[in-house]
Amino acid sequence: MTFGSTRSVTLEGLTGAVVEVEAHLSGGLPAFLLSGLPDTACSQAPSRVKAAAASIGRSLQQDRITVNLSPASIPKNGSGFDLPIAVSVAAALDLVPAEVVRPVVHLGELGLDGSVRAVRGVLPAVLAAARAGCTDVVVPVANAAEAALVPDVRVHAVRHLADLIAAYAACSPGDPLQVGVAVPAAQEVGGPVAPPDLADVVGQEEPRRALELAAAGGHHLFLLGPPGSGKTMLAERLVTIMPRLTREQSIDVLAVRSLLGVTAAELDLAGVPPFVAPHHSATQAAVIGGGSGVVRPGAISQAHHGVLFLDEAPEFKVGALQALRQPLESGHVVVARARSAVRFPARFQLVMAANPCPCGLGFGKGVGCSCSPKAKRGYLARLSGPLLDRVDLQVQVPAITRSSMVTGGGEPSAAVAERVARARAAQTERWAATPWRLNSHVPGARLRRTPWRLPSSTTVDIDRALDRGALTLRGYDRVLRVGWTMADLAGRSRPGRDDLGQALTFRSQGAVAA
Repeated sequence: MTFGSTRSVTLEGLTGAVVEVEAHLSGGLPAFLLSGLPDTACSQAPSRVKAAAASIGRSLQQDRITVNLSPASIPKNGSGFDLPIAVSVAAALDLVPAEVVRPVVHLGELGLDGSVRAVRGVLPAVLAAARAGCTDVVVPVANAAEAALVPDVRVHAVRHLADLIAAYAACSPGDPLQVGVAVPAAQEVGGPVAPPDLADVVGQEEPRRALELAAAGGHHLFLLGPPGSGKTMLAERLVTIMPRLTREQSIDVLAVRSLLGVTAAELDLAGVPPFVAPHHSATQAAVIGGGSGVVRPGAISQAHHGVLFLDEAPEFKVGALQALRQPLESGHVVVARARSAVRFPARFQLVMAANPCPCGLGFGKGVGCSCSPKAKRGYLARLSGPLLDRVDLQVQVPAITRSSMVTGGGEPSAAVAERVARARAAQTERWAATPWRLNSHVPGARLRRTPWRLPSSTTVDIDRALDRGALTLRGYDRVLRVGWTMADLAGRSRPGRDDLGQALTFRSQGAVAA
């Protein structure tokens, strides 16, 4: 036998393609040749494979081996091809049955001692293998938990190349594959001992109402207020009133985290929506995604199905803020490079918080404010009109007073979450025959068309605002979406004039303050 092959997966973003790993032995001077557009890490695989083969008692120093990664036109990234290259070479050397290893997908990096080490992106890679019809996947033990999340795939975990070769040697063609060690069942990871609760927030009835609306309809939120008024506390508690993610949504979230090298111990299957809060010094690539080598997902993709919180939003780089505009509309981001364009999911809720001025004291009469009028205007002007036009709820968060402290906190997260769940159930029923499930995702053209079109007596206030230029058409549609969410929270089948009036008020507060 001079030819052997097996399978692996290459990733471009979260999109994977099954790769045929072919090995051929031929006469001639000793060499180990690798073709098929490998990157730097992948092209170094021959050195690791030769050392690992020596650790199991088979030297490759005198062999001429050619390995091809097919299709050769697709770039191959990372060290995860070490294990499939070693297995295909073993099949060419007749150390393992070629028929047994050919349909199996292998993922893993090899140590020089033959140990099989964890690699990034195993979850999206196994998802791609499952979609391609593969049924057996061999992964490192450290990646077994995330690989086991994919249904209809048999996952085999291995610690050492010698164990895998010995298990394959004992297999017969046609028998069920029995290699590796038992894969541990995926465990649900609970939240912290004392999770944050909305009852911790003192006063702030109107911002709390806006937070409930944001959770119920998936709306974006802008909080404007002085330091210490509770903006960050409100934002951090948004995920506590949002519904838990479905299993499919959890897998989407964990697939992004897998690309970033998350360990199995950090996997959270409890369904808590992600909460991502990048520092204001984050670059555009860190927020949106990118990188000079392998394109990595940014904060907006890590917040997929969850919340992206930009604290001190005007302090972020202008380019990073402006780059949010397209993902807010489309729910995904495309990072373009000279040779390819990588697409990442980015269906997140944006929450921005800002002080009224650089010093933070420009509220009320502004007696203690030391900022010049120019500095005040320039500070909030960093949040451009087109960006704020995409934010449904713009709320002023007033400073806490002693009377607010006497009143104490409001409802706990559990009580608010029940109302949010009922509102979302109503939206799911309403849009069951469409691709959308939340009011914030429904195109404005659909809401302005029968049977969802509201009578002119209901929309009279926002119609006038549109005529005066106080609303853009995008803003008009977003007011309609918030109005529908208000009706869902109140248990009504359709919004009334008061609902749209309140939605318009929520939208205009930030602009008035600015």
